[in-house]
Amino acid sequence: MNKYETLSKQLTELISRNLKQGITALPTEAAIAAQYQVSRQTVRAALSLLRSQGLIESRKGSGSYATGLSPDTDRNIVPILIASNQEYIYPHLLTDIRTALAEKGYQLEVHPTENDVSRERQLLLSLLAAPPRGVIVEGAKSALPTPNADLFEKLKAAGTKFLFLHNKYDALPDEICIKDDNYYGGYLLASHLTELGHTRIAGIFKADDKQGPERYLGAFCCLRDQNITMSDRNVGWFHSFDLEKLEKNQDSRFLAAYIKEHLSGCTAVICYNDEIAYWLIKELSYAGIRVPRDISVVCFDNTYLSELSKVRITTLTHRPHEMGGCVAETMIKMLQGIPVVSQEIPWELVRKESDGPA
Repeated sequence: MNKYETLSKQLTELISRNLKQGITALPTEAAIAAQYQVSRQTVRAALSLLRSQGLIESRKGSGSYATGLSPDTDRNIVPILIASNQEYIYPHLLTDIRTALAEKGYQLEVHPTENDVSRERQLLLSLLAAPPRGVIVEGAKSALPTPNADLFEKLKAAGTKFLFLHNKYDALPDEICIKDDNYYGGYLLASHLTELGHTRIAGIFKADDKQGPERYLGAFCCLRDQNITMSDRNVGWFHSFDLEKLEKNQDSRFLAAYIKEHLSGCTAVICYNDEIAYWLIKELSYAGIRVPRDISVVCFDNTYLSELSKVRITTLTHRPHEMGGCVAETMIKMLQGIPVVSQEIPWELVRKESDGPA
């Protein structure tokens, strides 16, 4: 083995040790030459080899830095446990994450959980057989206590780093999470409606994922702060099973029931997301209720469904690729050993056709 190849292996071990301490910068060429008693030419050849392997990158005027990649390519695969890889927001989100990771040499491996706690457990058990360096997780039914905390802890003990997406479990309070600013989003939608003169505002939210209660809280805290009467009778809740029937069978009976049981006397409704708003507007039409003339409808996410609706839906949005890019960037920093913090992605209102004056 040539001297530079031997040095490259020694530097790879140094990088691995340093990353565990959050150190990404390599020593200078002169310092490496002195420490390992080799020539500057050997150092340059070793660094060139590490660059070709994707293990380091050079920054002009600054030196060489570890990329966080492992020389074992199988260790550069990042699994993601996510509710779906096909429905609603997920295809675009996964594309954004995959693209951003690939630019840095990582591969995304998608494992749909169908928002099912048992399925999540099976996937975690399979990961335990060969614990990955990092995993992105959208918790299954995150508003409920998770029985899978034991497997998360076992994987953490084996060196796996977790980055939670959209939510995290109460049992794992110290984990990093990239999520929507759901409280502010709910507050923003309710504030928009009150500015239009609405005081009888209803809502429909998802009960078994944390996003639902958080969006509910923001909306109804806004009404509280404006001394507007709010009633539990005007709030409806649905569950993952209802959403599954809606997506697979277009079974929207729970929305028809919601209209009959919760919307009486209301002039506006805040929906959990575009998907619910899209189907709710259909059910309102069947019931002879016109949007926005009889009732205003607003929601979250700004997906294609808000445009496909017969009445284009006023909704909240993020900047393009913001969520996926933030998730990928944070995961890469975690693999590099760089300290990171949880982040909440802010919302912006996109006004369309589904809302109007009270």
